[in-house]
Amino acid sequence: MDTRNKIIAGPETARGATAVCGYFDVLRPWHVAELARAKAAHGALAAIVLPLANELLSQVARAEMAASLRVIDYVIAAGPGELEAILARLEPAEIVRLEEADLRRRGELIEHVHRRQIR
Repeated sequence: MDTRNKIIAGPETARGATAVCGYFDVLRPWHVAELARAKAAHGALAAIVLPLANELLSQVARAEMAASLRVIDYVIAAGPGELEAILARLEPAEIVRLEEADLRRRGELIEHVHRRQIR
């Protein structure tokens, strides 16, 4: 299966799924654990990939990477300022917000790489 087929243009296809909002710029084991918990608790997952300044990967690449995870059922790439409208159309069973944790863990990885290069 081409997992890019999980990337959908409109949230109506995933109506009622749990919305998982994040940047997905760097995927780490933590993401998989969080997503698995959300899926176990709420069922179908729709990952909403948010725009990010100074991203490591393009939003298209981040959406494709999120789609490659078996635990995610749908992926929606949100444009700037579109999140609230997407959530209103999705009518999610639950909303899981990962943005702050995504940025923190991304920063930790960048710091780790910088420390290794200094040695």
